[in-house]
Amino acid sequence: MTEVPFKISVPEELITRLKQKLAATRFPDELEDAEWDYGVPLPAMRRLVARWKDGYDWRRHEAALNEDLPQFTRDIEVDGHGALNVHYVHKKSEVDGAIPLLFVHGWPGSFIEVRKVLPLLVQGPANHPAFHVVAVGLPGYGFSEAPKKKGFSIDQFAEVGHKLMLALGYNEYVTQGGDWGYMITCHIAALYGQKHAKAWHTNLPIATPPTLTTKPLAYLSSLFSKSLTINEQEGVRRGKWYQDKSSGYFKLQTTQPQTLGYSLADSPAGMLAWIYEKLVQWSDAYPWEDDEVLTWISIYWFSRAGPAASVRIYCEHTRANLSIFTTTPPTNILTGISYFPRELVGYPRKWLRSSNLIFEAEHDSGGHFAAYEKPQELVDDLRKMFGKGSRAFGVVSGKTGFVQ
Repeated sequence: MTEVPFKISVPEELITRLKQKLAATRFPDELEDAEWDYGVPLPAMRRLVARWKDGYDWRRHEAALNEDLPQFTRDIEVDGHGALNVHYVHKKSEVDGAIPLLFVHGWPGSFIEVRKVLPLLVQGPANHPAFHVVAVGLPGYGFSEAPKKKGFSIDQFAEVGHKLMLALGYNEYVTQGGDWGYMITCHIAALYGQKHAKAWHTNLPIATPPTLTTKPLAYLSSLFSKSLTINEQEGVRRGKWYQDKSSGYFKLQTTQPQTLGYSLADSPAGMLAWIYEKLVQWSDAYPWEDDEVLTWISIYWFSRAGPAASVRIYCEHTRANLSIFTTTPPTNILTGISYFPRELVGYPRKWLRSSNLIFEAEHDSGGHFAAYEKPQELVDDLRKMFGKGSRAFGVVSGKTGFVQ
């Protein structure tokens, strides 16, 4: 499990081949005034493909990623799956007492999602806690090796994150995750909570409806009170929009990921459209710049295993008889939640309450990619959750986030 420093260095022939494929792109037709009603508009795709082919400088953005993100790889043994070479970002704070934090991304994200929060989290002024940050590149994403056997589901992703933290010398740590990062850190809490994982924070809170046996007070309250706050109403509306208008990808990726994989692996324009749609529609009017989008997409195109590997998590999770939309946060460790109004789903807050939910924050804007869209807000929430006066203060033995 030796750590090896890593720099992104895409072979020149892959860049050349990408440009050749982009030059051969065959665009579909489009209905008049379609705009976003049928998916990514044709003018946007023509612009992005042209930019990716002729104006976008991957080498410049590759160098910037290497400059901003200290990266490494190491082999991690996964029960039943052998050793996988895992890519990760690791930056230690100058504060000796900083809190070890495992940051876990989801789909269609990657390690790039930690880019904006990383320099903020490691800062250690006297008035808030600092963190040692580890952002794991999930197996099959970015520059991490992909699993080769069936059955690599959430428990295995959780095992990778946990063993990475132990290998880095963090016997106790806290976690943060959204999207699949929510599910993975949820399982880390269930599998390694209390002894190793001491607290967790999420920006994608998911809950099951309360019952008389699981949450009797919330259940009785739901019978007699139908009123929801404005934010809760928006969450319900957003969830309905997602199910009706934006969840088709989910069914395909949970059932036939290999079939989809041929298109993702062979057509850069097709992969661009598949992911760009989510970046735009799942964020909260975030002003995506073209080069910003293309850097995000290029990480998928140049990924070690290819873009098809990243979608298999949906299928494996479903075949393990697990549901992403009916998971209640575990109560065995301290929990914090940040609510962003344009997240994909929203629930009545009472459904999420538990004895170990110690921190909640409501935000006026922000969507699914909170760490990227609203880095300062997310960092502020983590600082408050683990700051002085919180129940989570000092939850990691000897690591309060402040100078000892």
